[in-house]
Amino acid sequence: MESLLTNVDHVAIAVHDLEAAISWYRETFDATIVHREVVETDGVREALIKVGDAYIQLLTPLRADSPVAVFLERRGEGLHHVGYRVADCAQALAMATARGARAIDQVPRPGSRGTTIAFIHPSASFGTLIELVQE
Repeated sequence: MESLLTNVDHVAIAVHDLEAAISWYRETFDATIVHREVVETDGVREALIKVGDAYIQLLTPLRADSPVAVFLERRGEGLHHVGYRVADCAQALAMATARGARAIDQVPRPGSRGTTIAFIHPSASFGTLIELVQE
């Protein structure tokens, strides 16, 4: 049987100061931002750094009630979630939930970069928030 996960899409890191994080990656690793976006529905600003076939996604909240703001308040800066590429987000979400995963998104929705996404709750995935990403 072929895996539903086709690749790592991104590793998301929650930060208080997006510009400071961008500067640190630039100065430390000569990293270049390849994409920036405001995702109003999730209440975040993001900056993406390309690493091989994947991204480092730096996230900062737009408002105090966003999931990333709540995360920063509770846990501080650091790894927020892992995004995995899937061929079909709806199918991957349905199969994962049928196998016991707890969905945050009941149906896939638009994500950044024109992707389709859905989140799996960390309570059923060994403490890791998982994002399914269809390009």
